[in-house]
Amino acid sequence: MNSLSPARKTPRFMPVGDTDLFTPTAARPVRVRARVLPADSHFEPHRHAWAQLAYCATGMVQVVCATEADAAAGGAVRTTADEVTYMVPPSRAVWIAPGALHAIHVLERAELRTLYLDASVTPAGWRGCRVIMVSSLLRELIHALDLPAPLPASPSSRETMLGSLVLDEITHAATQALGVPLPPAHTGDKRLRALCEAVLRAPGQRATLAGWAADVGASERTMARLFRDELGTSYQQWRQQAVLAHALPMLARGLPVSQVAAASGYASDSAFSAMFKAAMGASPSHFSGRVEPAEAAA
Repeated sequence: MNSLSPARKTPRFMPVGDTDLFTPTAARPVRVRARVLPADSHFEPHRHAWAQLAYCATGMVQVVCATEADAAAGGAVRTTADEVTYMVPPSRAVWIAPGALHAIHVLERAELRTLYLDASVTPAGWRGCRVIMVSSLLRELIHALDLPAPLPASPSSRETMLGSLVLDEITHAATQALGVPLPPAHTGDKRLRALCEAVLRAPGQRATLAGWAADVGASERTMARLFRDELGTSYQQWRQQAVLAHALPMLARGLPVSQVAAASGYASDSAFSAMFKAAMGASPSHFSGRVEPAEAAA
C-alpha cells in the first residue's frame, strides 16, 4: 500500500497500537487525538475496530485505503481496485470505516487531529473510505472536543452534545472524488497497473491515453475499456485525480503555481488553475504553503 509514497527521506515509522487512551465506546462514541507529526512520519497498514476520520488542521497527509471488491469510491463509483490513495489538505478529511485496512504518510509537517468513532455510530452505508469536505463548523467542533486528559468516567452533557453535533456534521458533509484507485497488483490487468504507475511517477510526461497505451503494448481502445472495467472510471477522470494527487503536495511545499502546472503536464497556468478550481472548489493558491513577505513580517 505504498504506490504513491514519496521517496524524499527515510520514513519515520510511527506506532499504530498506542490507542488505548483514545478508544471510543458506546458511552463516549467520539474521541479526538491531536498531535503534531513531522514530514515523512509513516503509519504502516493497520485497521481498527472503530471508524476514523483523518483530518489535519495544517500540513498534508496521504491516506492509502484497501478497498472491497464492491466498495463505492466516494459513495458513487463502483470499482474493483484493491487500493485508493487520497491526498488530504486541511479543508478535507478521509473517512475510514471500521475494519478498513489503511496506511497514513505525512507529506508535510501536520497538525493531525484524528477522530475515533465507535462502530455503533457509523452512518448507514458508509463502507470503506471516502473524502469529505470539512466545514468551518466541523473544524471548530473537532477543536472543541480535543479535551485534556484524564477524562471523567462519564462524559459531560457538553461533551455529549459536541459529539452529537460532530456526527451530524460528518453525516451531512459533502463528499468529493479525491482518490486515485489502482488495479489489483496480483489479479488485475498487468498493462493497466503498469500504465497507472507510470502516470503516477510522471503525470506531466504525456497527456493522451494513446501515448501511454503504446508504452505498455496495448491499443487506446483496450486501455479505455480496462479503465472502465477495473477502475470504474474513464482515463480522463482518473488522470485528473492523479494530477491533483501530484499537485497538492507540491503546492503545500510552497512551489509556484507555474512550476506545479508544468510538472503536471499543463502548457499554461490558466488551464491548470481552471481544472484545479473546478475539481477542488478553490484556486491552487488556496492550497499553497507559501508565506508572502507581508505575512512573514506580521
